[in-house]
Amino acid sequence: MTKEQIIKDFDPSQPGLADATIFGLPFSAQQSEIIIIPVPWEVTVSYGSGASEGPEAILGASFQVDLNHQDFPELWKLGMYYAEIPAAWKTNSDKYKTLAQPIIEALEDGQEVSNIPVLKADLDRINLVCRDLHTEVKETVLYWMKKGKKVVLLGGDHSTPLGYYEALATQHDNFGILHLDAHMDLRIGYEGFTFSHASIMYNALQIPQISKIVQVGIRDFCEQEVDVVQQSKGRVLVNSDADLKRENFEGKTWQQQCEAIIASLPQKVCISFDIDGMYPWYCPNTGTPVPGGFSFEQATYLFNKLAESGKEIIGFDLVEVAPGENDDWDGNVGARMLFHLCGVLAKNNGMNIGKAIEFPRK
Repeated sequence: MTKEQIIKDFDPSQPGLADATIFGLPFSAQQSEIIIIPVPWEVTVSYGSGASEGPEAILGASFQVDLNHQDFPELWKLGMYYAEIPAAWKTNSDKYKTLAQPIIEALEDGQEVSNIPVLKADLDRINLVCRDLHTEVKETVLYWMKKGKKVVLLGGDHSTPLGYYEALATQHDNFGILHLDAHMDLRIGYEGFTFSHASIMYNALQIPQISKIVQVGIRDFCEQEVDVVQQSKGRVLVNSDADLKRENFEGKTWQQQCEAIIASLPQKVCISFDIDGMYPWYCPNTGTPVPGGFSFEQATYLFNKLAESGKEIIGFDLVEVAPGENDDWDGNVGARMLFHLCGVLAKNNGMNIGKAIEFPRK
């Protein structure tokens, strides 16, 4: 059956198809314009866990998302496909996460891991397997890009997009990252793990094609990270939560703040959204929650403004969603943010997502 026939026969007002891909859509990978790469990985988790379960939680919750989005009512017709990935990614995450825990515990006890041969050997193995994952992610992303697809990444912890950025760097010689997060993630080899979730933006800085990282919502950082920012010569710009809230309390609107954030970005932009950037009640089970943050609507407003700004959105990642034991709230929020981000990417890239719905209000 052709894609046109599928669209004609599919009823988007009905519940998502249980045997379909993400959001209950009936399209194959070949028929979908957007490919979602899930990376269920959290080897170096240092506080709460569960991020490796995030992609599946989002997938499960996605079937309850109504497809008639106010901003992008025909987005579903483009097709979004949840890609198949190697089973070894999740298996290795579980295996090496277990090996990582004694290393973290030794550090917390004040021990020097380099003086403990067994732990030092495990640390080296973990760094190697993490590097292998990023290489495999890069190859997977490039496989779909070469087929003409828009490719996005769904983590896992925040270490997972490194291979994604490396893939983008083969296609674009200059781009920036719009980084929404509670944390700077600029630690250097945090806890000895070269590819720690807390080191993703430091590792991204090692990619020369990434000319700028603009951070939004930051409210937790260490001295080392501040040094990295100050030594970056303007390559890292920080819009801390405290600064944004102070400006807001003194009369500056979110619209004005968004315009300033967008103006500070280079022409090509990849969005990196750590779910813990939002207020904790949106993501109560994320691994490293911090008081403060921004709302779901503030984030989507910023993304909509970026889509309309004349900048080019080349991709995005959504990470650190961790499901709770007794409810689907985190997955629900993650699924809806994923759907909105797909709409933003599609609109910005000139795809047909329909005309925004305007409701009568008088």
